[in-house]
Amino acid sequence: MPVCEVCFRHCRIEEGERGFCGVRTAKEGKVIAENYGWLTAIALDPIEKKPLRHFHPGSLILSVGSYGCNLRCPFCQNYEISWSEEAMAMAEYARYVTPQELAELAFRYRSRGNIGVAFTYNEPLIGYEYVLDTAKLVREKGMANVLVTNGTAGLSVLEKLAPYVDAMNIDLKGYTHRYYKDILKGDLDMVKDFIREAAKVCHIELTTLIIPGENDSEDEMRDLTDFICSLKDGNGRPTGPEIPLHISRFFPTYLMTDRPATRVKKVYRLAEVAREKLMNVYTGNC
Repeated sequence: MPVCEVCFRHCRIEEGERGFCGVRTAKEGKVIAENYGWLTAIALDPIEKKPLRHFHPGSLILSVGSYGCNLRCPFCQNYEISWSEEAMAMAEYARYVTPQELAELAFRYRSRGNIGVAFTYNEPLIGYEYVLDTAKLVREKGMANVLVTNGTAGLSVLEKLAPYVDAMNIDLKGYTHRYYKDILKGDLDMVKDFIREAAKVCHIELTTLIIPGENDSEDEMRDLTDFICSLKDGNGRPTGPEIPLHISRFFPTYLMTDRPATRVKKVYRLAEVAREKLMNVYTGNC
């Protein structure tokens, strides 16, 4: 039975079945991405919407998404295409776009201010093969590639993509193992390892969504910013304090409609805490 090596789960997948992410499947004894080329969303977005504040500010980027995810965040804003039963239904309405077609489309929009392609909306790394094939063609056209990711992937995946990715926004959703394991069904250590290595190969910015009663303590924010401060670039230079951190406000959604929205005062206070050590801290959804 083939084993998927994308994330920490190492799903053993029977022929024709799917792994935890709902995307990776077994075919003729090999693990493949069933969502290869199938797009559920495409839009020309401001780069700041990814969010990226220090990468080509003021530009637009062609943003595309597929379906499936390897986390189970109960507050997911894109649950219809990420991990709910509706994701499989959405897959039937997806449009198939080859890497060549997507690269050509991105190039055509260059006259409208487009700088490249952002792989976003669902989790792009569970279908990294499509990202890789497309990113190579986008780079050949002199354009940029961006990933918006939860960072839940092995370093072998990052190694394949690194030569062709120019920037990432990576979710650092909290800084306790309990939160990642029990609430998100993820693995904090894998995300930390991914962020450490990503900081060495491209521009990165990080995002933390503040959930009341879960990851909103000042102590946790200090631990999180201490980790960011420890990051280094590919030459070993400490660059962590310069890495932008986006602290976002939560609104009740999906399986967390019983939670109150994060107080604006709380978001601003945690931003103040982060600024004790970080140079570039931004608040969102306030």
